[in-house]
Amino acid sequence: MAIAMSKRAQQIKPFLAMELMERAKVLEAEGREVIYLCLGEPDFPTPAAILSATGQALAEGATSYTHSLGLLELRREICRHYLEHYAVEIVPEQVMVSSGTSPLMLLLFSALLDDGDEVILPDPGYACYPGFVQFSGGVPVMLRTAAADGFQPQPEQVHQLITEKTRGLLINSPSNPAGSVLSGAEMQALTELSIPIISDEIYHGLTYEGDERCILEFTENAFVLGGFSKAYAMTGWRLGYLIAPLSCMRTLQTLHQNFMICANHFVQRAGIVALRQCSEDVAEMRAAYDKRRIELVARLRNLGFGVHFEPKGAFYVLADARHIDSNSQRLALDILEKTGVAVTPGIDFGEGAEGFLRFSYTRPLAEIVTALERIKLYLRQRKS
Repeated sequence: MAIAMSKRAQQIKPFLAMELMERAKVLEAEGREVIYLCLGEPDFPTPAAILSATGQALAEGATSYTHSLGLLELRREICRHYLEHYAVEIVPEQVMVSSGTSPLMLLLFSALLDDGDEVILPDPGYACYPGFVQFSGGVPVMLRTAAADGFQPQPEQVHQLITEKTRGLLINSPSNPAGSVLSGAEMQALTELSIPIISDEIYHGLTYEGDERCILEFTENAFVLGGFSKAYAMTGWRLGYLIAPLSCMRTLQTLHQNFMICANHFVQRAGIVALRQCSEDVAEMRAAYDKRRIELVARLRNLGFGVHFEPKGAFYVLADARHIDSNSQRLALDILEKTGVAVTPGIDFGEGAEGFLRFSYTRPLAEIVTALERIKLYLRQRKS
C-alpha cells in the first residue's frame, strides 16, 4: 500500500541548484571533469584558528546540551560584533543561535504566521524562501523586481502589495542570486512602510563596493538572520543566529526548545573564535572573491551575456541568457551535459529570473576561466 505524503509537503518544489549539482555528481562519477559554478559553497578552508578552537573544545568535553538560545559567551560576542560594525545595541536575550539560518527561518515563519497570512518576497530571490512560508501555513506574495534596481524591492512596489494579512517583508542584502546590496537610504525607506522586516544578512562580510548596512540601524521592528557559513567558510558547520525583538523571544525560544533543542556545543565555541580572531581571514577571502567577480563579469559580457548591473556583494552573477534560450533549466542542463560546467538556472529563483543563469564565483580563478572558455566553445557550436 502506498503511503500518502501530506499536501503541505508535496507543495514544496525541488531545489534546482541541488538537482543540477546532483546530476553533475553523476557525470563526475562517470569520469567527466566538472566545474561547479552552481552552488554558494566557499572553496576556502575554514580558518585555522576555528579548527584549533574546535579541537580544544572537543578535548574539553564541549559535547553537551547548551542553553536553548545558545552559549551566553557566543551571544555576547554577536552583540559586540553588531555594536562595532553597525553601532547597533542589542542584548544577548535578543539572540538565538541554531544549526544554521534555514531552521531558524522555518521556526520564525512558524511563529509569525497563521494559516493564510502573507509574507512579501522578492522575485527573483533565494529559491527556498517561498517554501519556508508555505510550509508554515503562510502565503508567499511575490514582488517582481527589476534588474535596474538590482532586483531589490522598491518601497512603492511593496506598498501596493500590503494587505490586512501582511505579516512582513523579506529582504536579502547582499542578495542571492543577484549579488546586489541595499543602501542605507533604501533600507530606511523600506522601514517606513510600517510592516515587520525579515532581513536575511547571511552574506554580510562579503561586500565589495559601498557600505554594508544592517536593517537594525533603521528600525527595531525587524528580524535579522545571520551566520557563519559564507564569510567564514563554515557551510558544513551549520551555525547561524536570529536577532529578534525582545517581545517575540519567549515564543521563539519555546519553539526552539521543542524542535531544535540547541546548536552543537563545540560548534558554538568555534563561532566565538570566528568572531574574535578571524577578521583577517575573512578579508583575504573577500579580496579573492572580488578579483574573481571582476574577471567573471568581464568574461560573461564578452561572451554576450547580459549583466545588467554589477554585483556588489555575496558571490554570484545573475546573467541574462534569454538570447540563447528562454528556458533556463533546459539551457543549464545542456551546458552541463556538453561542457561539464554546472551553473544554476534562473527559474530556480522565481519567474523574474527565467531566462537567466546564475554563476557562482566560489571556485579558483583558473577554474572560472576554464569554465568560461568551455562555454565560449559551446556558444560557437550552437551557432554553427
